[in-house]
Amino acid sequence: MKTSLFIAFRYLFSRRKGNAANIISLISIIGVMVGTAGLIIVLSVFNGFSGIVMSLYDSFDPDIKITAAEGKSFTLNASDSIAIAKTEGIETVSYVLEENALLRSGDRQVIATIKGVDQEFFKVSRLNEKIIDGVPVKKDSSFAIMGAGVAYSLSITPSDQLNVVTIHVPRKDAKVSLISPDEAFYTGVFRTTAVFSIQQEFDEKFVVVPIQFAREMLEEDLAVSAIEIKVAPGFDPEQVREDLKSKSGNDKKIQTRLEQHELLYKILKSEKWAVYLILSFILLIAVFNITGSLNMLIIEKKRDIATLDCLGADLSQIRNVFLLEGTLATLGGAVAGMILGFLICLAQQQFGLIRLGEGVGYLVESYPVEMQLTDFLTVTILVGLIGLCGAAITSSRIVPGTPGKTGN
Repeated sequence: MKTSLFIAFRYLFSRRKGNAANIISLISIIGVMVGTAGLIIVLSVFNGFSGIVMSLYDSFDPDIKITAAEGKSFTLNASDSIAIAKTEGIETVSYVLEENALLRSGDRQVIATIKGVDQEFFKVSRLNEKIIDGVPVKKDSSFAIMGAGVAYSLSITPSDQLNVVTIHVPRKDAKVSLISPDEAFYTGVFRTTAVFSIQQEFDEKFVVVPIQFAREMLEEDLAVSAIEIKVAPGFDPEQVREDLKSKSGNDKKIQTRLEQHELLYKILKSEKWAVYLILSFILLIAVFNITGSLNMLIIEKKRDIATLDCLGADLSQIRNVFLLEGTLATLGGAVAGMILGFLICLAQQQFGLIRLGEGVGYLVESYPVEMQLTDFLTVTILVGLIGLCGAAITSSRIVPGTPGKTGN
């Protein structure tokens, strides 16, 4: 093998200038380099966009969420609360009560979800970081934080002293009366203290208020819609979820953030690997160009093959020369491509060379890039396997007993 490797290195780096096989091989290696670099860059950009999308959900959604398996809410007893609080890996627990309501301000109205939360909610989520107008919530302060989309629909700004919002919620077990239909609804008022902006799904849906206000409005003393949990650093949310599941009955649904948005994760992952598959076909063409140059090299080196045969080299050693030649050329192009892709991605991360455009409203100014080791490994394995298969097929065409010829 050492002799075959030495000869393969000599063929790869010591060819005569102007040789057709040498030129074609060089072009093929450059093609593999460009294809590999392109694959690394595109996958890294997909990682960047996926990271941004998921970070938006991280701002509002908890690491773990416990909800009722059936119905909108459930009553939590003291023993359950203690069991949750004592579960290893849990840093913060927040209790939430949600309900849809009709909001009115002047002649404007909108349907929104009222989310009653306790003070711990602002440790579980990063909602305070997403305040775009008004004052973030401080400890034990009263608050009513409205999504930007809801605020726009109601034409509400926290600085306006007259931003009174009327809220209407159906009363529990209320009977509708044609004489007094308003008695079927709880009616309350609040002033908006802040406006948050995360993404459209949240901005046009939620108004966050104290849980005491929500319970008074819904006539619920102890009920909660969900228990939202922040996992302590260094602990696996999946393991914490399993521990909670073992302590809870079948009437509770316990989900990690991944499970809360399982469809979104699947879509992002499938899009990434669809692009990976498409670019892999382009890379396949570039790699198989190397097998063409390898065929030409076999024809060119038929005298060398005959000489090796006369010196006692067996057929496997001769084939190994060209197998290693093709594999080295492929991996050389792949390594150069990964270095090129890494440098381009690093430059994009540091300097934002390619921008998204001149439009307003972008979350980031330039294309986000996030390099992952798994992408480099999968690309290396892909290119290596394709190159090895192509070189093996080509080198196997050297016909036994006639070293200077190849099969049809």
